[in-house]
Amino acid sequence: MPSNFSKRHFMLAIAAASLFAAGGVQAQNVLDNVMKSKTLKVAIPTDYPPYGFVGTDMAPQGLDIDAARLIAAKMGVKLELVPVTSANRIPYLQTKKADLVISTLGKNAEREKVMDFSSAYAPFFQGVFASKSVKLTDFKEMAGKTVAVTRGAMEDQELNKVAPANVDYRRFEDNNATVAAFVAGQTQTIAMSGAVAAEMIRKNPKINAEYKLLLKDSPCFVGIAKGEDALKLKVNEIIAAAKKDGTLDAMSKKWLGKGIGDLPV
Repeated sequence: MPSNFSKRHFMLAIAAASLFAAGGVQAQNVLDNVMKSKTLKVAIPTDYPPYGFVGTDMAPQGLDIDAARLIAAKMGVKLELVPVTSANRIPYLQTKKADLVISTLGKNAEREKVMDFSSAYAPFFQGVFASKSVKLTDFKEMAGKTVAVTRGAMEDQELNKVAPANVDYRRFEDNNATVAAFVAGQTQTIAMSGAVAAEMIRKNPKINAEYKLLLKDSPCFVGIAKGEDALKLKVNEIIAAAKKDGTLDAMSKKWLGKGIGDLPV
């Protein structure tokens, strides 16, 4: 030990190292805690159909809730749903109010600094929708057709990149007006996020609309606290198995009217 390194400094260094080691152990204990308590706390949305919303029976339902139930069931534990908003879903994970976040969470570099992500479990997409009687398997077939779209929205921008020049755009100032125009039969097609379109179809079954073409896909991932590698591995195993046996595809078709497609690992 150097002569100028006091005993007090040495003890402080040992204490700091011990705390760091303890933190490392603690950072890997969420899965153990879940299995011991037999309860998995999952942050979910309740105001964003069809991913998460409150049904007529006042119980949460939707694609994200089904995904949470799937993971808890495969882990053999009780599920505790924790309603969150877009603003507090990540803080809930960081402060251990939730073990996982399943709330239409997209992955980006900024979020990856503060949390980890599972493999993708569901699509979050913008697309073109139309009546089942309308043949539409390629953007070329939109030539001459009318399309309702919200002015300046991502769907408006993406459609401009791929649609023929002679598409007849009917632009509206917000999603409600866009949906109302299509439901009223003022346009043959509509370009919209999958979430908004699925809710439109659920509320208006008589329009007999369905998903036709993909504009852009931004998949959903399960949010996991930094360093929880064991929990991340377990969640990824469950997602991989559900992808392989068709469970995720059926879940996506149920709520979004579209299969999972090629989800990233």
